[in-house]
Amino acid sequence: MAEAFLGISAYYHDSAAALVLDGRIVAAAQEERFSRKKHDASFPAQAARYVLAEAGLDLQDLRAIAFYDKPFLKFERLLESYHAFAPRGLRSFLQSMPVWVKDKLFMRRMLKQELTKLAAAPPEKWPRLLFPEHHLSHAASAFYPSPFSEAAILTVDGVGEWATTTIAAGAGNKVSILRDLSFPHSVGLLYSAFTYYCGFKVNSGEYKLMGLAPYGNSDGERVKRFYRLIFDQLVDLRDDGSLLLNMEYFDFVTGLRMCKDARWESLFGIPRRAAESELTPAYMDMALAIQQAVEEIVLRMAGSAVAVTGMRRLVMAGGVALNCVANGKLLRSGIVDELWIQPAAGDAGGALGAAYAAAHLWADEDRSIPAEAADAMQGSYLGPSFDANDVARLCRRYAASCRHFEDFDALTASVAQELAGGHIVGWFQGRMEWGPRALGNRSILGDARRPEMQKRLNLKIKYREGFRPFAPAVLAEDSGDFFDLAQPSPYMLLVAPVRESRRRPLPEDYPEMEMYARLYHQRSDIPAVTHIDYSARIQTVHAETNPRFHALLTAFREHSGYGLLVNTSFNVRGEPIVCTPEDAYRCFMTTEMDVLVIGNALFYKNEQPAWQADKRQNQTFEAD
Repeated sequence: MAEAFLGISAYYHDSAAALVLDGRIVAAAQEERFSRKKHDASFPAQAARYVLAEAGLDLQDLRAIAFYDKPFLKFERLLESYHAFAPRGLRSFLQSMPVWVKDKLFMRRMLKQELTKLAAAPPEKWPRLLFPEHHLSHAASAFYPSPFSEAAILTVDGVGEWATTTIAAGAGNKVSILRDLSFPHSVGLLYSAFTYYCGFKVNSGEYKLMGLAPYGNSDGERVKRFYRLIFDQLVDLRDDGSLLLNMEYFDFVTGLRMCKDARWESLFGIPRRAAESELTPAYMDMALAIQQAVEEIVLRMAGSAVAVTGMRRLVMAGGVALNCVANGKLLRSGIVDELWIQPAAGDAGGALGAAYAAAHLWADEDRSIPAEAADAMQGSYLGPSFDANDVARLCRRYAASCRHFEDFDALTASVAQELAGGHIVGWFQGRMEWGPRALGNRSILGDARRPEMQKRLNLKIKYREGFRPFAPAVLAEDSGDFFDLAQPSPYMLLVAPVRESRRRPLPEDYPEMEMYARLYHQRSDIPAVTHIDYSARIQTVHAETNPRFHALLTAFREHSGYGLLVNTSFNVRGEPIVCTPEDAYRCFMTTEMDVLVIGNALFYKNEQPAWQADKRQNQTFEAD
């Protein structure tokens, strides 16, 4: 009999569901992709229905359902934290406690109520409901699908129940937590405090802070002063990477904001930046200083993970593991021999980890290691797919015009020509990606050789801040021609330098130039994906996991000599990545994209009827 395990994460942010069957991931998806509400925290009903349907199972067919953390332990942490800081935090206490007492404290009952809506069988026939700890779920998500039979495990995020960081060892089908760092001392919350102070949204704007950091002046006195202040006043960092935060400067334990604004302004000499206001050099320098600080902390933690476990292969998960700049520096540091990161490293990935923990730690299933050092993520293409019938329905509904190609090579040749001509292409293929990155199945693509492409994508397609960098998708076999990258990066989680041979010199006054003058200066022969520090966040594209995207890149190489394209997620600012053909067509018609490809169907913007959105179609998204 098949052994199936459903994992669920919910009620904080990035709710998700994942299903593991006989040790293999059948499906995984975030709720936001179905609800169209970014970072949706509600119970992942639509995602759960999808993964069950993909497996052809109902609830009674499962061996167990696993929720990604332990609510009672989290409630204990909240109570003890409020007690420790009393009488401060009364307002926050009065706001949060009714929700916990009414709902979250009775999570088992609440989950059963939601599961009832999914089940065909009465509750007495349902599987066991399990609650692995939050960081155990992260550790399981990092180790079990990795290509390693044994590895050190490092999980780093804001906070789970009590733990904010753990070091664990994975071997065979077992994961053992060996060390942990407890709340409120948290690298993730430290980085989020700077995200907040620099005017971005916590739990969604951290990647903006990372993208802003290279604009800081690394040789300037202000960055050095900010860096010193972080470690002199905010963080007591130990040699092993453990740390203590000076809570006199933070307000996230009992308050309603991340930090104490007046104290930070007195310390750093600049006020908290208002959202959407001008980004001045002081905030660029602050972003660089905290990025450098987090890199130092992560490197020390990784060194401790190697020392504690005696293993030089490292796997990572938790929100901080999405800091691809730190990941790239860790890989180049020599601290570890090999590095693997869960592509859905944040809370969504906890659903997958919970399912794996149920399978291997609770049910004691054997773990099979993928052959030839491949991982078990199937390229992270684990979401729903759609077929020609779905495209036909889309065309009927919107009177849309498309050209159908029987020969996929002919399609890729046509699309490559459009890209080489400077056109922007929405590329929708196969199963939707799992995790926050578009990896070539729900992507917007452009020619990286064109200096204007970065600006056009940000301002005319994504409708987002102009400083934001874009990532290259490059044929895996050609990556060494463009980047100094020590290992494949299929999930866009490593930053590496652009090769010296492709760089162009900078003017002498470059550090003093205005932000956008620096940004739009052509720094290499692939300017649209070369960040201002000559780095790039790389996706290596492999024929084994995504033959269609690989074929398109190959066709573009044949046409242009470059097996590389700009790859950004198929959405606009504040919108989740598109899930369905209808989502894709709507995004295509409401932006300045030129071409849309869904499967073997090609849509030209100038051949479509005028867009007339009804109330349901005219959805707007809150800026993230």
